[in-house]
Amino acid sequence: MKGTPSNPVCGFSLRVVQILKHLGCDFASANILTSKSVVKNLKYVSDWKTYPQLFINGEFVGGCDVVTELFESGELKKMLEKAGAFSEPEEAEKPASTVSK
Repeated sequence: MKGTPSNPVCGFSLRVVQILKHLGCDFASANILTSKSVVKNLKYVSDWKTYPQLFINGEFVGGCDVVTELFESGELKKMLEKAGAFSEPEEAEKPASTVSK
């Protein structure tokens, strides 16, 4: 992505971060503006010319437009769930009926 999740530098990166945060999934990022090696290697991995680029478990998914379409259709959440991209809630965050006594 261009920038960081807390400080995206372009609207496309901001949009993907907003989607991932809205879904509540765990994700890592790489700032292409400060990491030339990431940019160099991504062209061999994805053959995609724009940023951000979303990968799930090492598999290239797409850029902002693809991620947005998958989000709007509900498919992105399914893909992330299948990949185990959601943390289990902490004990304090679980509903009272599921907390062990």
